[in-house]
Order: sequence, then structure tokens, then C-alpha cells
Amino acid sequence: MTRSANPGPAVAEIQGLYGPFTFSEKLLQQIWARGDFDRSRLATTDGRRVGVLHPGRWNALGGPDFKEARLRFEDGEVVQGDVELHLHADDWAAHRHAADPAYDRVRLHVVLFPPAAAHRTTAGEGRLIPVAALLPLLHCDLEEYAAEAAVEHLAGRPIDRIITALRELTEPELRAELRAHSERRWRQKVHFARLRVARLGWTAACQHAALEILGYRFNRAPMLRLAAKHPLAEWAGGRLDGERLFADENWSLQGVRPANHPRRRLRQYAAWAGQAPDWPARLERVARQLPVIACTMDTAAARREHRLTKWREDMTGLVCGGVIGGTRLDNLVCDGWLPLLAAHTGADVHGLWHHWFPGDLPPVLVRALRDVGVFAGRKHPASHGPAQGLLGRLLALDDTRA
Repeated sequence: MTRSANPGPAVAEIQGLYGPFTFSEKLLQQIWARGDFDRSRLATTDGRRVGVLHPGRWNALGGPDFKEARLRFEDGEVVQGDVELHLHADDWAAHRHAADPAYDRVRLHVVLFPPAAAHRTTAGEGRLIPVAALLPLLHCDLEEYAAEAAVEHLAGRPIDRIITALRELTEPELRAELRAHSERRWRQKVHFARLRVARLGWTAACQHAALEILGYRFNRAPMLRLAAKHPLAEWAGGRLDGERLFADENWSLQGVRPANHPRRRLRQYAAWAGQAPDWPARLERVARQLPVIACTMDTAAARREHRLTKWREDMTGLVCGGVIGGTRLDNLVCDGWLPLLAAHTGADVHGLWHHWFPGDLPPVLVRALRDVGVFAGRKHPASHGPAQGLLGRLLALDDTRA
């Protein structure tokens, strides 16, 4: 891992599973603002638990990153003040914050990477500031956070820049490159799924993935907290009050379409669990019947020969009890179920993932692939694999970084 030597926003270059990627301080701030980590285990480096009553107001101007946060420390003391975030704990001293009166109200120093045991963050006059590290508390790998941030960045990126870059390649070159990047994305997803199953077990891993995808992307963190608090049996038994669940969490509602409102998604998952209380076991049984498909087949032929439209309908009924369908089902299949099945059962579902329907991927990706002829008519309909391949290709370019 290396740090940027350039002035300006701090970034770290990290060696990921399949190559280096960058992780910015701005992304760390976003994770803190959304509470996108296991808040129940947040603790200072000296072992004191910290409750985040309010993360603070994100400060885009000079001074601490978050103003007027409210924190409850283990002894019951509620503290109001500022929070400063850095990738590394020694960035506090490097930026000379102790000598700057703007940082006198900082009450918590949040860092990504755990500091050395001897590290101390000190304010003016030697006052010690508690330090808390987020890396051990993150819901998924750093590389996946970086990829999701790039997806958000891509949503607002001009399509003509993407198309111009794609047209520099011949059609065979483009399809081969997209397939290579798509395979890399698939292996990453299976890797993360394997870690999730190892950490949680099969049933809990399935529930975490399902609620995460139902909350994606603005409300993933509260959905994951609810997944951890309430096992599947509670959802299936009808013992959970959706309004209370909604009231117990802080949700991001700005820019959320009515179909994705967390109230609606919570009701959907409760209905799903009620109709199919053993749905992770059903999913495991389905794996034995899923078709093995070559990625090199034409997607139209693959869908016709292996009846993927029928499989799409069957997934809704067999696994979701008829409750979830459409593009959100496609997201569940591609981002959740197929990687989990590959990791847990060893099922060969890569080709199925490649030819599956695109789901809620950024529309800019689908439009770009249509414009350059990768998605073309009935023979090459829009599918998940090439869109993931284009996403992977763009993630490899420096100018896609948020």
C-alpha cells in the first residue's frame, strides 16, 4: 500500500485481489456519513465502545470533516463536538491540526487503518483525542467500496467519452477485453461471497446479501444492521413490526425513488420471508438444477436454449415466494445468489451470471454498449456480463475515480 505524494485530497493506493486500486479520504468520509460499517462494534484504540448518536454535519469547508457530532462513550458520557477523518492516524500530525484552533473541538479521530499501538492523537496543550479505526468494521472489502463509489461517479459521466474510448478497439478486441474484465469482476464477487459465508454461515449470509441489495445503494448500511439484529426466523415468523424497524434506523431518502423506499423494501422482505421462510435452503437446492452455460455463446442462443426467461420466473416463485421480481430480482441473482452459490456449493454458474439480464446497472453502461454494437438486436441483447466487463474496464482507468 502506498500513499499519494500529491497535494490535495488524500488517497491510498492499495494492492487488491486482482491489482492495485485507489481509496480516497472522501470515500472514507462518505462511509462515516452513511454509517456504512458495523456501528455496534465501534471502539477507540484503548478499548472503549463508542455509540454514534449523530455522525455530525459534513463540512465541505476548512476545518474538521464533521461538525457537531454526538457521541456516547462507554462510561455513558455523551459528548458533542467535531470528528476528523484520515486514512492514517499520523496524518493528523502531518497536517499540523494540533496547532490549528479550528480543530480544538475535535472529540474523535476516525481513521481507516488501525494505528500503531504507541500512537496518540493530541490536540492543543497536549489534550488526548480518542482514535477509532474503521477497517475492521467495514461490511465488505475495501475494493468493493471503491468499486461502488466508481459506479456512482459513472452515473454522471458523459456517455460520449466512454463511447469514444470503446471505438478505438475492433469488435473482436472489444468483446475479448470486456469478457476478461467481466471474468475478473465475477471472481471478485465470488471471493467476497466466500468471505461472507465463512463469517456468517449460509443462512445469515443469504439474508445479509438480500437486505443489502434491497437497500442498495443509499440504504445498505441500515439494512445490514437490521439483518444482523433480526435473524431470518424473526422475519419469517411475522414477529417484526415494519414501522418500528423503519423508526429504529437512520435512512437516506434523498434521491430514493418510491419503488426503493426502505419502508416498501422492508415490507417486501417481511412478505418474502413469510412466503418462503426457508428460502436460503431453497436457493441451495436450486443450484443443483441451474444450467451450465459457456460465456462464449451468443446471449440470445444461451437464453433460448437454457430457457433463462423461464428460470427468471421460477426464481421469483421458488426462492422469493412470488414477492420480488423485475430488475431487483436480477440484482439479487447476479450480485447475491449466483456468487454465493459458486462460493458455497462450487456450482458452475459463471456463464449463467454472464448471460443473465442486466438489472439495475448504471444505464450509461447499457447505452454505451448499445451504441458500439456489443448489445445489438435479438442476437446480442443487453446482459449482465458485458455490462460488468465495461464497468471493470472503466474502473481500471484513473479518470473514473471519485
